[in-house]
Amino acid sequence: MPGWNVSLRSDLAGKRAIVTGGNAGLGFEVALQFAGFGMSVVLACRDAVRAESAADEIRARQPGARVEVGVLDVADLASVREFAAAYGSEPVDILVNNAGVMAIPRATSPDGFELQLASNHLGHFALTGLLLPALLAREGARVVAVTSSVARIGRIDFDDLQGKRRYSPWGAYGQSKLANLLFARELDRRVPGVLGVAAHPGYARTGLQLRSATENSSRVMAAAYRIGNLLIAQSAREGALPLLYAATAEHVVGGTLYGPRGLGQMRGRPSRVSMALRDGGADTAARLWAVSADLTGVNYPDKA
Repeated sequence: MPGWNVSLRSDLAGKRAIVTGGNAGLGFEVALQFAGFGMSVVLACRDAVRAESAADEIRARQPGARVEVGVLDVADLASVREFAAAYGSEPVDILVNNAGVMAIPRATSPDGFELQLASNHLGHFALTGLLLPALLAREGARVVAVTSSVARIGRIDFDDLQGKRRYSPWGAYGQSKLANLLFARELDRRVPGVLGVAAHPGYARTGLQLRSATENSSRVMAAAYRIGNLLIAQSAREGALPLLYAATAEHVVGGTLYGPRGLGQMRGRPSRVSMALRDGGADTAARLWAVSADLTGVNYPDKA
């Protein structure tokens, strides 16, 4: 990693990337850099108006950028299937599974799943599986699962996966972010020809904090976020660097995790990092994979 420079990647010109949640925050910064590399970028976003505005900004900041908008509500499996049918006919070099929600009160997706699990994990599990032919069409294709340091506290509660009996916003968020990390590992293990890798931004200023505080109607939470954003957080651009590293750098190892290398992995330059997990074993990953396939109806080919 010494000497890695995110701006020096002319070899990526002509490649194709899909970024979920690419209209704001980390996703926007990743898409902006991809466009600067000369890549063709699809912003896969729920709100088409905001996504078109983001695409216009990318074109203004990166003259000649090739960027398009695809409507995708990653929490809605029907939307996931429609998007994959529309944008999976051409090869995909990089898929960044970034969209999601954080620590919100319990709600359900159109398919009846707990919304954080649906948005952060199940939708991306389905999307990746449906786009697998397009990914396998490119040698060295990568899938980046955007996780969080909150995965440390996560536990996959198979007895109450949807949080129907007991729910806490942070507990459900931790479960979904652990699921992202386990998915990256299992994808890399199960699907030869696709590099599955996880990345987290540390503590970065994005719209997730504001939405979390607003939906929880918590002034205390909002005040804590303001203080944290002022004293600790790095910018969304800096937070996007581990995602960009995982997506583009040479010598990235499949099934591993990349994040900031500073104190507590909250900020700093991107690096391969480790994370002590409460529930990160291979058996849990395999069981989660099977449950996710059953819930989404998306089956991957058997491991070669």
